[in-house]
Amino acid sequence: MVKKTALVLGGLGVIGRNLINHLSTLDDWTIIAVSRRGPDAEMAAKAKFISCDMLDKADTERKLAALTDVTHVFCCALYGGIDATTTEQNRRLVAYPVEVISNVSKKLERVVLQEGSKAYGRQLGPFKTPAKESDSRHMPPNFYYDQEDFLIEFQKGKSWTWAVLRPEAVCGFAMGNPMNLILCFGTYAAISKELGMPLKYPGEVGGFNAINQVTDSGLLARMTVWAATSPKAGNEIFNITNGDNFRYVNVWSDWARHFGMEVGQPQRIISAQVMPDKGPVWDRIVKKHGLLPLPYEQTAGWPYFDFNMDTSWDVLMCDAKRIDRGFTEMVDTEAVFLRLFGEFRRRKVLP
Repeated sequence: MVKKTALVLGGLGVIGRNLINHLSTLDDWTIIAVSRRGPDAEMAAKAKFISCDMLDKADTERKLAALTDVTHVFCCALYGGIDATTTEQNRRLVAYPVEVISNVSKKLERVVLQEGSKAYGRQLGPFKTPAKESDSRHMPPNFYYDQEDFLIEFQKGKSWTWAVLRPEAVCGFAMGNPMNLILCFGTYAAISKELGMPLKYPGEVGGFNAINQVTDSGLLARMTVWAATSPKAGNEIFNITNGDNFRYVNVWSDWARHFGMEVGQPQRIISAQVMPDKGPVWDRIVKKHGLLPLPYEQTAGWPYFDFNMDTSWDVLMCDAKRIDRGFTEMVDTEAVFLRLFGEFRRRKVLP
């Protein structure tokens, strides 16, 4: 068995954490991860973690220069949350570590970059759907374009290849990451219930009825390993969603039932404005239900929640290319939501 060595950049986010979880079940991988925060005991047992400021070229060179056996780099780090205009910082998060590993590791085979549907301009308003990898770019700035352009240009003349994945609203277990739709929703629901309110859709009414997609973090992890190792994925871009779609209006009653709540009429709020002061309510919930003492500011990224709830146009990407190339797996989105709500409850993060 030929061992492969993964370098996971952004090892504690939703994507990176769940990628490490999957890699740790495979016998032929050694895992090294980079993160700003220190790992919990569960993650520390699965990967060697390096603390590094990847926005600092000198620190990146100093911390990563000894990694001469890396075969695959997985770019899962993010700067600036939902803001697609933070181009220079996010370019560095890819460029600095990839430059170092490309220079020091003669074993490097492939670099996999995680993007998202903002590559199609979903953050700007209605866009062509279903979106395909061959669609034209929107008017920049968009940091995905800067990252892509760097990889494509820097890879020329080198023996390794790249792959780009475009998931949508990745859903999985992770804590301390603001871009986590499951934890955002669960926190919103728990606070609503504690305040004696029914479960009201908090975004634009159009968003309640629009078509949406998400990507299960486990599915994405398996797709990521495929993209890193399949000959059919070299120097290619792939959409990756669960393979189905949903409307919030059709799942809202199931979610309310899961949290033991009544369904209320949709009522738009700007979560980024009205939720930050609910820390005392959250502390009361934690004490009442014996939850993990997760600080309120680490439970939910309210701007990210607004970004998803206020999207009143269809968000739909085409999975045909990845299916045609050989990664055919799909999962049921409605089942994914309920499973993850249950996992956060079992782990004592949500009531």
